[in-house]
Amino acid sequence: MSFITLTTDFGTKDHFVGAVKGAIYSELEDAKIVDITHEVSPFNITETAYILKNSYKSFPKGTIHIIGVDSELSKDNKHIAIDLDGHFFVCPDNGLISMIASEIQPTKIVEINIHDRIESSFPVLDVFVKVACFIARGGNLTVIGRETFEFKKLVEIQPKVNQAKTQIIGGVLYIDNYGNLITNISKKMFNDIGKGRSFEIRASRYSFDKIFSKYNEIVTNNTTDNRVFDGNRLAIFNSAGYLEIAIYRSNLKTVGGASTLLGLEYRDPIIIDFITVSKPEYTPLS
Repeated sequence: MSFITLTTDFGTKDHFVGAVKGAIYSELEDAKIVDITHEVSPFNITETAYILKNSYKSFPKGTIHIIGVDSELSKDNKHIAIDLDGHFFVCPDNGLISMIASEIQPTKIVEINIHDRIESSFPVLDVFVKVACFIARGGNLTVIGRETFEFKKLVEIQPKVNQAKTQIIGGVLYIDNYGNLITNISKKMFNDIGKGRSFEIRASRYSFDKIFSKYNEIVTNNTTDNRVFDGNRLAIFNSAGYLEIAIYRSNLKTVGGASTLLGLEYRDPIIIDFITVSKPEYTPLS
């Protein structure tokens, strides 16, 4: 039996998550359901994409991922099922899959067409569950949808590089539970564009000229109490490989997080300037 994961913006106060799980168990009594999160900011597609990209690979191949964020069916927001990297994704075609599919080509994509038989204002419950359970039973995607080769791409997920390749213009993609700011600038892009050059990271009125590999690298050897560094800001490549602006040992109830202390929110710009040292003019020997 395949695992079925749930990623939604439903929260846990209402009945929605319980109803979806109940519907899955009604079709598959021995289903293995895992909640990735139900606390995505309402309708936040890029936040969903980041969470999904950094969680799905931890599951076994063949896992089916139901994504219920901005999932209401419309002419511009169709429903799709995707076979990608050995996993199945049942989701709206609103761009949330583009962070994964930009690096790994989907094996198959179908536009779900069972809506003709199901009238629903709760598609995650009435449509996505049926599709996921059909896949879990070994069903072929082409039975529940018309094959397509297109999916929506989110432009804002991709940072930009200027023509001279001296600057990366990115932005805040996600704010985590500690208030840390995760950007859309990957370590790979930083290395590919920077090529070892000195740099300055600009985040609002703050700047950074060093990127740490671990949070506690900010602690110097001449102290016996690491707490004196609590609240210090730093830049780091996080475990997902993205540039993060963080506060050391941040606590939203005490010292605060990077978002509140630096005054930055989702989509705010983060800019990296690479410093190119001009070569001295060549003076031929006489």
